[in-house]
Amino acid sequence: MTSTAPPLRRRRPRTGFGGPVQGWLYAAPTAIFVALLFVVPLVLVFQMSASDWPLLSGNQGINLPENYTDAVTHRLFWDSIRFTLLYTVITTVILIGLGLGLALLVQESTRWKGFLRTAFLIPSALGLASASLLFYVLYSPIAGPFAELMKSWGITFLGTPEGALWSTIFLIVWRFAGFYMLLMLVGLQGIPDDVYEAARIDGASRWQTFRDITVPLLKPTFALTTVMCVTGSLLAFEQFYILTKGGPDNSTMTVVQLIYNVAFQGQNNLGVAGALSVIVLLALIVINVFQLRAFRRTDDN
Repeated sequence: MTSTAPPLRRRRPRTGFGGPVQGWLYAAPTAIFVALLFVVPLVLVFQMSASDWPLLSGNQGINLPENYTDAVTHRLFWDSIRFTLLYTVITTVILIGLGLGLALLVQESTRWKGFLRTAFLIPSALGLASASLLFYVLYSPIAGPFAELMKSWGITFLGTPEGALWSTIFLIVWRFAGFYMLLMLVGLQGIPDDVYEAARIDGASRWQTFRDITVPLLKPTFALTTVMCVTGSLLAFEQFYILTKGGPDNSTMTVVQLIYNVAFQGQNNLGVAGALSVIVLLALIVINVFQLRAFRRTDDN
């Protein structure tokens, strides 16, 4: 008597949501968020930049390339670019250098490590607008704590172009130094201890270790912090709008503040403001690509 095995049953395909459909459902909220808050505004800005679009009248039709011509020939366009680049270079150098120094300090310190990290990070918890209002009161020649000292010495923090620039830079350094310290500290802690141990065995000094080990291995962190700092500085708005309003005599007018003034003050022209925004966006893309390629080239070398 022989026994036969039961015939194999073919599995029916599962019905309902699964596989690619389920993946798309998971990604849908993020895709909708990006589309509504990034893609749609970006398309609208490009449309504004190519249209005659007064603030109170709406779209009056295509006028390309008049908006871009008006944007480039604006009396404050090149001055705002020069000031924004100057502010970006100074702020980037100070923040990255100070952030690295603070990171090395809190990494080496043992007794005061926790206190120093907390003290340096506290300003980062404050919003930039709130910090700008705080420093606006500190710099005030009427109600500020240094008002009497400013009167007796005949000085002012925001009354001259140089004073306004460095006063704003001091605010930004106070606000963001702890944040960049944290980024640098993460990069430092990612360097293996074996590398430093091998350098000590070979008799390398502290400076040689820093120059030949720490700095090369921190290049990814330097790339990240540089891109973030340059992008944030080129898009500076709140601090100058609250502290200086672009003054004195338009000497602290940034590109983003110029866009705001063209759109909502004076000209009330969203078309020219859109053209300025597109120019800034393209400049940011070019600058960031150049930075990333420069860091990648140094890594390859």
